[in-house]
Amino acid sequence: MIQFEWMWVFLFLPLPLIVHVMASPIRGERDAALRTPFMEDFDDVTGVRAEGFKSWWALLLATLAWICLVTAAARPQWIGDPIELPASGRDLMLAVDLSGSMKAADFELNGSAADRLTATKAVAGEFIERREGDRLGLILFGENAYLQTPLTFDRETVKTLLEESVIGLAGRKTAIGDAIGLAVKRLRGNAGESRVLILLTDGANTAGEIAPGRAADLAAAAALKIYTIGVGADEMIVPSLFGQRRVNPSQDLDEGVLRDIAEKTGGRYFRARNTAELEEIYRLLDEFEPVEVDALSFRPTVSLFHWPLALAVVVTTVLVMIRGGSGVVPA
Repeated sequence: MIQFEWMWVFLFLPLPLIVHVMASPIRGERDAALRTPFMEDFDDVTGVRAEGFKSWWALLLATLAWICLVTAAARPQWIGDPIELPASGRDLMLAVDLSGSMKAADFELNGSAADRLTATKAVAGEFIERREGDRLGLILFGENAYLQTPLTFDRETVKTLLEESVIGLAGRKTAIGDAIGLAVKRLRGNAGESRVLILLTDGANTAGEIAPGRAADLAAAAALKIYTIGVGADEMIVPSLFGQRRVNPSQDLDEGVLRDIAEKTGGRYFRARNTAELEEIYRLLDEFEPVEVDALSFRPTVSLFHWPLALAVVVTTVLVMIRGGSGVVPA
């Protein structure tokens, strides 16, 4: 539908007529010194009819140009159909470990061996797609913690930046406390009804300025709920000089710290030993933090004022050409 932002502008439509009436001199019987009732006989000689015809056309075009100008000034807009906008009021931040240990290929993806980060990208990417209505952010951490994506409704951008991350991008060590501290800093004071951090790591805190316990206390004070995920298999067969041997690739995983962080903030600790368990964890996170959609909508608006304005310019150009060719000014 079409609507006008400033309907009151149409009150100016009769303005030229009002000015014409008020500014025109009063004409009386004495205006004509000589009356010729047979003036029609001279029409063909003087061209009065032709000039009168042009005057009426000029008056019509001038009226049309004025109507177009007033219409443009009233700001016509095309209002589209309502579009639903889901919004849950939740701010959800993902913190993903990019330390060197994430390159351990103890996961399986689509029937092939995959490192921990690749499996995380695949599973977390699907989780991001399902979070319609949440504001999502992404923190990447290793020896340092970096805000890769600030809170946004653009899930596609968050997923793309996660997929583009590489092991070692933030350093080879693990700064769990700094990642939590950065999340607290970015989420503190936001208007979201719920603040959630999902922290995924495969090691222990070996770097950073803030201890994980202290960071968890800050998160609890800021009402930030943290779900921690420890990734890595418990057993892995690797080749050696004497054949094959079994090793524990997750021996550096500090489950006690991760469990303590979750308990302090009202979250929960999860253990992902393979891709299936990681998928199940993110499915459970969907249940623990369901998408609560509020009824928000907007109607797309397209401004149309340039169309009547352009028509007014065209009509005015034609009017000038008529007046210039005839020398007649419409009364």
